[in-house]
Order: sequence, then structure tokens, then C-alpha cells
Amino acid sequence: MKKQFIKVVLSFAVIAGGFTVTSCKKSGSTSKNVSRATGWKINAKEGGFQFNTDFKEQETAPGLVFIEGGTFTKGKVQDDVMHDWNNTPTAQHVQSFYMDETEVTNVMYLEYLDYLKSVYPPENPKYTNIYKGALPDTLVWRNRLGFNETMTNNYLRHPAYAEYPVVGVNWVQATQFAEWRTDRVNEIMLEREGYLSEDAKYQAVTGEVQGTFSTEAYLNRPESVYNGQIDSLQGKKKKDSVNTYAKRSSGIIIPEYRLPTETEWEYAAQANQGTREYNNYRGRKKYPWEGDYTRNGQRVGRGDQLANFKQGKGDYGGIAGWSDDGADITAQVMSYKPNDLGLYDMAGNVAEWVADVYRPIVDDEVSDFNYYRGNIYMKTAIGEDGKVNILRDSIVYDTLPNGKIVAMNLPGEIKMVPVDENETYLRTNFSSSDNRGYRDGDPGSSRFFDRFSDEEQEEEGKKMYNSPKHKVERDSAGNLIRQYDKSNNRTTLINDEVRVYKGGSWRDRAYWLDPAQRRYLPQYMATDYIGFRCAMSRVGSKSKTKNKTVRGKKAK
Repeated sequence: MKKQFIKVVLSFAVIAGGFTVTSCKKSGSTSKNVSRATGWKINAKEGGFQFNTDFKEQETAPGLVFIEGGTFTKGKVQDDVMHDWNNTPTAQHVQSFYMDETEVTNVMYLEYLDYLKSVYPPENPKYTNIYKGALPDTLVWRNRLGFNETMTNNYLRHPAYAEYPVVGVNWVQATQFAEWRTDRVNEIMLEREGYLSEDAKYQAVTGEVQGTFSTEAYLNRPESVYNGQIDSLQGKKKKDSVNTYAKRSSGIIIPEYRLPTETEWEYAAQANQGTREYNNYRGRKKYPWEGDYTRNGQRVGRGDQLANFKQGKGDYGGIAGWSDDGADITAQVMSYKPNDLGLYDMAGNVAEWVADVYRPIVDDEVSDFNYYRGNIYMKTAIGEDGKVNILRDSIVYDTLPNGKIVAMNLPGEIKMVPVDENETYLRTNFSSSDNRGYRDGDPGSSRFFDRFSDEEQEEEGKKMYNSPKHKVERDSAGNLIRQYDKSNNRTTLINDEVRVYKGGSWRDRAYWLDPAQRRYLPQYMATDYIGFRCAMSRVGSKSKTKNKTVRGKKAK
């Protein structure tokens, strides 16, 4: 009798106390194109909310390898024989990211130079320094007591060195290459998906259209791209008035190429995913490969060197024929075995720029998640018309301390300005635009902060990082005007323009092959032993798997 009563209640509407109970039917919809918030259609032809509901996971962009994030010990656990005390071990966690399989090669960088020369002809006085400012310094090969003119004249451009890592590139140039690369890859992604015509990317190079493609300009003000001529360069998507331009929600635009952070670089070089040894997890791994030696201990190839480095005084490659590492200067990329993540030359060949501003101490008390020192928070500049401000012909040049002139923006890019109190007011996570010196070099970091102002500390020579402040600029005729800081109170060369570089090189002994080692150099300087590779953040899931699971069950 009781079971029959329950069936009646579930089958018919019963009005009781002002509430109507109709049935236990599940509400909502399981369709991915119907909103679970409102029940409205997503991606309706009639218009409304447009979103990529078919997105699976981030596509691996050209040249990159996926690195699954995790925890590791950053820094050197072994004896610090140099007594630098600048890489003490700290526990860190890294989000998943992507990194270049190899260092950026000469042919890759030459493609960049060719593009700049075609789109911004150096014969035009307005563009001259765009191309010149991107040129690597080939004079880094010269030595007062060494004959290296062959490399000076041939290393960058000769086909024999095409797949060798580019050198003579300073930190500023490396970051600008990464920005250019982002735009070129997104350009071809949009072409593939039908948002741009097949020949759009080449028309800018051949001069058929004025201007070029900028990712951020396209996302914020697409009608401004290609100097306002994008309408004539749109692809098949133009037929659909709803999807004329791709948006971030389209899932097509990839995150930017950039220099890896020091934490990312060291994590990728250690490649602890290939082992489950507890000592490696605790930072005991000495090289990017297994073992404590630089020679191959396996049966096949036993005795071969596993990296390109300086083996001793006057010994850059070993004895020819039987104990040789195959290189005297740099070596062609992929000449040695990759580490367990599939990354080549994470030890030896060339050292590599990373994104971080150098400080002797890693402040893990503040951050042990994606640690990085160098944040300068910016925002898009808004014009009087309420739209994003596009820099068309107003190119901003900067004269570096070594006299080199570089373009800080390219025509068609968005104007960026520092964040102000509109973004920082009552925030607890950041309070200013420039955070490079936070807790280690900013005024509040000094023990004299309570007694003196920043200017007074500077005068007394009591500021934490009071490096020399030289001033170099060029006059209207292009002549260098040098103003040297002759103060006797300077105590360090460390400032916010000094960057970290990691890994050993063809000029370094085996000591520097340890991924934990770190050195620094002013960001405007270049050498014949420092190159770089790019990285990219991963959006979405931590792991890259086809069959994801939810609480132990296969996801639908």
C-alpha cells in the first residue's frame, strides 16, 4: 500500500501548502551548445554568445615540446665550491608549459631579420634602426690574441652554420624575437582556420599591403590590423557575419612565445619525469642526464661525451679521432642525445638567457609557485575615442647603455602604459607596476629605509643595490653622448637590468653544466657563448592526455 502511494505522488501534480510538485524529471540540458546557466543557445546563428565549445586542449605550437608541471627542488644541493651562495635550494612548483626543442638557430633568426628587412626597409630613415637594432653582434667572436675572423664573417649567415645556435643576441633582442614569432604563428593559425586569406601573411612581406599583423592589436581592435586593410585579407569566415574575427574565446589564438623563467628552465633541464629516484626529486641530479659523469656509460656509444663543453685548459673538444666531442665552438643542434623530456642541449653548446632579473637570493617565502622576478604590469592605452590606442608610425626607440639603438615597438602594435592606482587600489597581491625589486632592492628592502628617503640613501651610498648609473644617448646627428657615473659610493653591478643566464656552454667547464648553476649579465650585452630558446605557457589542464579522468572515472 505504501509503495503504491509513492508512485501516485511521483506521477501526478500535488498542490500542498502553495507549492506544486510535478515530477522528479532532471532539469537543464546536456547539450554543449546550450548554457547550463541560462538555458540560452550558445553559438546560435541568430547571434548572441559565441564560444568554442569544441575546444579539447592547447595545440603544441611550432618548435615546442610539452613539459608537464610539478614540484622540484630548485637550486644546488651539492657543495658550492665557488662560494657564490646564490642558488641555495628551495622547493618550487611549476605549472605545465611548453619549451623549444632546441636553441633558436641561425636560420630561425635569419628568417626574423629577413622579415624585418622586407616589411620595414632599412633604406627608409624611419625604419633604419628597426632592422639594425635586431642584428646580432657578430664582433663577439673577436679576441685580442686569437684568430676568429672566420666566425665573425660567416657564423651568422653561412649555410654551414644554419642549424647552429644563434649567438651575439642580447636579452632585449631575444625577447623581441619571441614577440615577432608569436605574431607570425598566430597569423598562420588564423589562415588555417579561415579567418585570414591564404596569402595574407605574404602580402605584408611583398609590400602589397602596408602594415603587418599584431596579435594583441587583432584581439583588441581587429579592424586596425594590416594598417586598416584587413577586410581585403579575410578568409572564408567572412561569409559568417557572426564569426568575422577570431577572439580569445575562439581558442585559436595561442599564448605568446617568451623567454622561459629561470624556474621553468631549471625544471626542464633536470627532467625528473624520466626517473623516480628520491635523490633526483630532492635536487641531487647533477646533469640533465642520468649519472655523475659527462661520458656515455651505455654499451652503445660508450665513452662518448654527452654535451659540448670545455674539457680543460686549451681543450675545447678533446683529442681528434678518438676522444672528441665533435665540436670546438658551438655544435649543430641535436648533435647530442636529448634529456628525458626530449629537449636538446640543456647542458653545453651555448648558455641561455632566461626571463628573470638577477638577485642573489630566491625569495621562496613570498612565492613557491611559478617563481619569477621581473614582473612589470602594463595595460592597454585607451585613446580619446574610447578605443585601444594603436601605434602606427610613432616608433619608440631606446638607446641601450652600449650605444645600440633598438625599437621598443613595431608599427601597428598596441600602446602599453604602466598600471596605476585604478588597478592597484586596495589590492593585496601587488601595489605597483614595476615589481622587479620587490623585497630585494626596492626602497623598502633597505635596512636604512626607516631613517632615510630613497634619494638620501642614494647620496649616502646606503641603498641595497646602488649600481652605477651611466647615461648614454645619441644626439640628432647620431653621435654618442656618454655620461659616466663617477661616484665612489657604488658597491655592486646588480640592478634591475641585469638578467640571469643558465647552463654551461662550449666555453665552460663541466661545473657549469649543472642545471642549478646561475650567472648574470646586463640585458644589453651579448657574447659568443650565450643563446636562447623560447617557452610558452599552457592553458587548461595540467597534463596532456587524450582520455582525461574525473575522480578515477573516465570523463564523458
